[in-house]
Amino acid sequence: MAEAVLDLSGEAAMLDLGRRIATHVRIGDVIMLEGGLGAGKTTLARGLLEALGLEGEAPSPSFAIVQPYDVPEVRLPVAHVDLYRLDGPDEVEELALGDYLMDSLLIIEWPDRLGSGLWSHSLRLTIDFVQDGAGDNARRLTADVPDAWTERWSQI
Repeated sequence: MAEAVLDLSGEAAMLDLGRRIATHVRIGDVIMLEGGLGAGKTTLARGLLEALGLEGEAPSPSFAIVQPYDVPEVRLPVAHVDLYRLDGPDEVEELALGDYLMDSLLIIEWPDRLGSGLWSHSLRLTIDFVQDGAGDNARRLTADVPDAWTERWSQI
């Protein structure tokens, strides 16, 4: 697994990264988004969903937990998942997230709630707050790029 680091300044940069990732996603992919509250996980997911054809703003799945999107709303089925309100792997198991991998892209916020139930082919994106040269809050994204994503990530 390779690691890549990107510095992103502002919401537009996070949306743009999501759009670029969207050009390389496939059914069966898992994108895990980690970071504190307000780090930009949902913003990145919104850019991705927009590039997949979603019109209008994607709601945060914080309360629904799983927000599905289907064709023709998007070019391929997507399950956007937010595990923040769950306490651990036992509650996650009830969601049967693995079932989505047969016919969907899976985007998971707060994947730490999965415990050891992680998929080895997952693209794991960790977003941290950093200070940029102007003293503004920017983001540093660290991508853990599995073999399944190596070639695709090099094109993002």
